[in-house]
Amino acid sequence: MEKVKVSVRRIQDYKSEQIHQALVDSFALLGGLESIIKPGSKIFVKINHLSPPSAPEEAIVTHPAFTKEVLLLLKDIGYTITVGDDIQSKQRDGFLVSGYREVCTELEIPLVNLKETGFRRFDLEGEMLKKTYISPLLLDSDFIINLPKLKTHSFTIFTGAVKNMYGIIPHGLRCSYHRQFFKNELFSQMLVDIYSCAPPHLNIMDAIVAMEGEGPSAGNPKNVGLIFASPDAVALDAVASKSIGLDPLDILTTKFADERKLGTGQLEKIEILGEGIQDIQVKDFKQSAIAIGLIRKKIPAFMHAFIQDQLVLIPEVHKKRCTACWECVDICPVGAAKRQESAAKIDKSLCIHCMCCHEVCRFRAVRLKQRIFGRLVRGLTSLYKKVMSCFS
Repeated sequence: MEKVKVSVRRIQDYKSEQIHQALVDSFALLGGLESIIKPGSKIFVKINHLSPPSAPEEAIVTHPAFTKEVLLLLKDIGYTITVGDDIQSKQRDGFLVSGYREVCTELEIPLVNLKETGFRRFDLEGEMLKKTYISPLLLDSDFIINLPKLKTHSFTIFTGAVKNMYGIIPHGLRCSYHRQFFKNELFSQMLVDIYSCAPPHLNIMDAIVAMEGEGPSAGNPKNVGLIFASPDAVALDAVASKSIGLDPLDILTTKFADERKLGTGQLEKIEILGEGIQDIQVKDFKQSAIAIGLIRKKIPAFMHAFIQDQLVLIPEVHKKRCTACWECVDICPVGAAKRQESAAKIDKSLCIHCMCCHEVCRFRAVRLKQRIFGRLVRGLTSLYKKVMSCFS
């Protein structure tokens, strides 16, 4: 059986000539861009543009310099291109701060906030969903290119190519699904349902500067210096998550997509091209506090359930940092984030720990706390990793 291909190329920074060459090399390793996407095709490029808008150096969005080089290569071949994501912004143009408006205007490529073109009902036989609504821009395109950012995630542990497709549905529906599927297992199955509606034909991950810690928006930039590419988003996520010290099948979107044969999540079935898997391991990459994959398979189910409960991160507003922008109040799917006189407040009795408030706060005013036992488990897990690494 032929293995799924994932290309990995090293790159030092966001200089255009370096990105260009790394992309050319990546496509060559995969057999050439035109072997994946037919010339003359209509392409939709899905970026990772988290709301609210942020500057590219914060490592929250797919870097516009990275996207620009992808778009230039596509233009050279002659594809018809549209770039987009569904974003919420109190600014008139949510793509200004990130630099995307400037890039797409320069290249004369349409850049669309998906809510502007509406959404179309899509029926499916998913594990969680039987219908949803997705952007017609994807349904009407010949090919989809997915440009995720390598980041940790305080709810799903890791966010990559599969989860990036969550942005093809409306913002309001995303909030509703957070409320309905408030456990990671259910939420991840739902994410795979969404992914199954429009699987990308090519996935190219910006891991030049990634995000570690409490991602996807409140973590810290981490120089990783890699670009991953593959027609298989699941395989790409498997290789990328392995490079930052995670077991790919501990990432539930990877595990469930693999089980449902929507992609390949098992490393032994993946051919890694360009760089060896041992050569791309990122040292001292900080995971989210919720990542306890190593002990998940080594303890009884009842004990794992107890530990999972203890590891739940509790959002709390740092009053001195809060600017009373009310973004967290607007996005909270259950009304747990409330307006106070000068700062927001989280009602813990209503909170479902979906981390939407944490994700949306650009001022890092929503911090995540963990119960004392949870902090102890995290410390022991970290120690276990270090001890086991000495024998690997």
